[in-house]
Order: sequence, then structure tokens, then C-alpha cells
Amino acid sequence: MTEELDCSSEFVAEIEKELRYINVIIKQKGREILSDYHITPPQFVALQWLFEEGDMTIGDLSTKMYLACSTTTDLIDRMEKTKLVERVKDEHDRRIVRIHLLGEGSRIINEVIAKRQLYVKQLLMDFTKEEVASLKRNLEKMHQEMKEE
Repeated sequence: MTEELDCSSEFVAEIEKELRYINVIIKQKGREILSDYHITPPQFVALQWLFEEGDMTIGDLSTKMYLACSTTTDLIDRMEKTKLVERVKDEHDRRIVRIHLLGEGSRIINEVIAKRQLYVKQLLMDFTKEEVASLKRNLEKMHQEMKEE
């Protein structure tokens, strides 16, 4: 039988606060890492989506990033000028244009993610194997619950 969780308002408030603080610190660390590259945080997010999901339209990318299509178009224009992405016409319907991640964009995203993972790894050095495994399971479970909403 599963243990009953402490879901009191105070306990949930503490969890939410810790998650918020962690998010702020990780975002700040991410921005510090990005300062070594010639991309902005929104460009990183766009690269990350393209890296993880593959080619997509401006509309799809706008939806993923919670941005207006016009804002995403401007973002892609700047990224195309720096050879991070390119626009490619769909093979089956030439009216559809997809954004394709180029080699330089892949290189940057791989390097930045590796640096971010190293940062997290260093944070976890004082955790036991069991604590790391439990944290991973719980974060995956929470993420799954959020996706199912």
C-alpha cells in the first residue's frame, strides 16, 4: 500500500517555492553558459526544440515556445543569418516551409547541453546513488503528470 503523502497547503507551497528557486538558478547558469556563444536564450530554446523534435514549421515552433509567429519569424531570420538554421520547403507540399537545424546549431546545442549536464552532475556529487535515482524517478513522474494534463 502506498504511503499517504503530505499534501497540505504549506508543504505544497514549500515544494513549489523550491522548484521556482531551482528553475531561476538553472536559468541563470544557462545564461552564463550561453554568454560563451553568440546566441540569445530564446535562440537556445528554439535550437533545443529543433534538436529534440526535428524540423518543424514556424507555427509549430511558435506553439512550443509560446511566442507569436511574427516573433518566431524574426528569431529564425536572425538564426538563419548566423547559419544556425535554414528554411527548407517540404518535399510533399512546397507551400510548407520547415526550419532545419544546421551543423553549427547542432554543435552549439550539444556543447551547451553538455555544460549544463556537467553543472547538474557537480550539484549531485554529494547525493547518494539512491537519492539520485529517487530524484530522477520523481522528476520523471512529475513531468509525466504535467504532460497528461
